[in-house]
Amino acid sequence: MISGFVVDGDRWTCGGALTLENAQRFVDAAAALPLPVSGDIDLAGVDDADSSALAVLLAIKRRALREGRAVAFRAMPASIVSLARVYGIETLVDA
Repeated sequence: MISGFVVDGDRWTCGGALTLENAQRFVDAAAALPLPVSGDIDLAGVDDADSSALAVLLAIKRRALREGRAVAFRAMPASIVSLARVYGIETLVDA
């Protein structure tokens, strides 16, 4: 199982736990990669997430905006979708 972001063809995949303990590591890893050509970031492999995951995803969205690119999060775990709704940032999870 991967842990973090990995370039997979024209998209990124992401796996493992995305929690407060490793959120900065995820941000740093994402910053080191070129944004995915397709704009798709597949989160199907994320097996544990807390509200820190939202901060990581928002950091990626902000970067994409700065670079004039669009990204879309695919296969978002239900826990992240639920947290996004609680925090009123549902547009983060809209595909």
